[in-house]
Amino acid sequence: MYDMKPYLEEIDRVIARGPYEATWESLSAYEPPVWYRKAKFGIFIHWGIYSVPAFGSEWYSRNMYVQGSPEYEHHLATYGSHKEFGYKDFIPMFRGEHFDADAWAELFHEAGARYVVPVAEHHDGFQMYRSEISHWNAYEMGPKRDVLGELKRSCEAQGMTIGASSHRVEHWFFMGHGREFDSDIHEPMERGDFYWPAMPEPDHQDLFSEPRPTKEFLDDWLVRTCEIIDKYQPKVLYFDWWIHHSAVRPYLKRLAAYYYNRAAEWGVEVAIDYKHDAFLFGTAVPDVERGQFADMKPYFWQTDMAIALNSWGYTEHNEFRPARDIVCDLVDIVSKNGTLLLNVGPKPDGTISEEDTAVLRAIGAWLKVNGEAIYGSKVWRKYGEGSTKIVEGQFSDGIKKEWKSDDFRFTTANGFLYATALAPSEDGRYCIRSLGEQDAMYQANFHGIIESVEVLGCPEPPVWRRDAEGLKIETSMRSSMPIVFRIRVE
Repeated sequence: MYDMKPYLEEIDRVIARGPYEATWESLSAYEPPVWYRKAKFGIFIHWGIYSVPAFGSEWYSRNMYVQGSPEYEHHLATYGSHKEFGYKDFIPMFRGEHFDADAWAELFHEAGARYVVPVAEHHDGFQMYRSEISHWNAYEMGPKRDVLGELKRSCEAQGMTIGASSHRVEHWFFMGHGREFDSDIHEPMERGDFYWPAMPEPDHQDLFSEPRPTKEFLDDWLVRTCEIIDKYQPKVLYFDWWIHHSAVRPYLKRLAAYYYNRAAEWGVEVAIDYKHDAFLFGTAVPDVERGQFADMKPYFWQTDMAIALNSWGYTEHNEFRPARDIVCDLVDIVSKNGTLLLNVGPKPDGTISEEDTAVLRAIGAWLKVNGEAIYGSKVWRKYGEGSTKIVEGQFSDGIKKEWKSDDFRFTTANGFLYATALAPSEDGRYCIRSLGEQDAMYQANFHGIIESVEVLGCPEPPVWRRDAEGLKIETSMRSSMPIVFRIRVE
């Protein structure tokens, strides 16, 4: 069993050296990195053992032990008894024989991503990197590859920033249902075992649920996370939801102080992504899972969503979203001071599905023409206009947005105002009401002088004029994707 004491002592030494202390007061001095605020678009990767059964979702490791669930019944019918064939028995089948980090990085670069965040450890407890803390990792088992390390080298060679995601805290209870019947999850169990601790599952929204994560488990979580920081120096550290439990809060302060102090030593800017007010507001970057805000925010934020609606990981029945819908979400999110982290779920052999690949390439083709309205952009005085309303909050990405030709989103960059039409009109005619000739007595109105209007990707200049109704544009550009107007304002 790994001796955590030396690493825990080193963590305390790094925190003591500063400049950040393990207090919310000290951590409130944090500012999100400039590079992160400019990046606007990143790739999330869920690849792990769960891609082998390819059924249900990336929660297969939990659900296969929930008696009566579709995953439980599927497992019995396909693999037999849970006692004879448990989740650990998928590991030899997780070979990743076609995993090519360079090919992944080239695809993500082609998609227009500026940062990449692989899941280093999911709820199932299997580490996708070389670890000194546990032998249950992809370097020693399964693919026998340091997946995170290879992706770091390949993505950085393509000019992209690497991050890492840890979902380890949820492992406290994730395998717990396996104790409820005769399965391969049983006593005795100790730290270092793959399934440990497999505790009873709490109400996920209960901040004080019992049994509470123990000091031994949380020390293990802290050491594992700091190992990722020290070995791979990720510029983004993403956490899933259950870190908001009250027992974890003191450890979050220590983790943030350690990470930010390490970054100061290395002379780099880093970020922590969190949900559900797990961190004090202003000490890290808030994240909205599978959703977005209805209005512009004065602070920087992130949305993480997947190309597939039903799962973060690969399944044989993934429901893929069209590239156009994702591009519209990207434009909407950026106009509101956010960034989009878009997930792909590779197959167990290490290849990325044709559907995921097609979506990524379509997004990249759009960004190649229109990226100047996205990368490095800032918010305008209002995020947009139009009749389509956004359903705010997490898990709303399955609600299809029926964009209209009066729906526009605004950004500013490079000395221009950009107005993106989310639903191109059939006749090429547009009216941007926010840019009409308006009464100067009302300070909320736009009173600038419009000098020129261009359509990105269209060599033929549009015909345009302004009146009290709005900026009226007529263009020969026709597209199924959003159209961007580049407007020079004096």
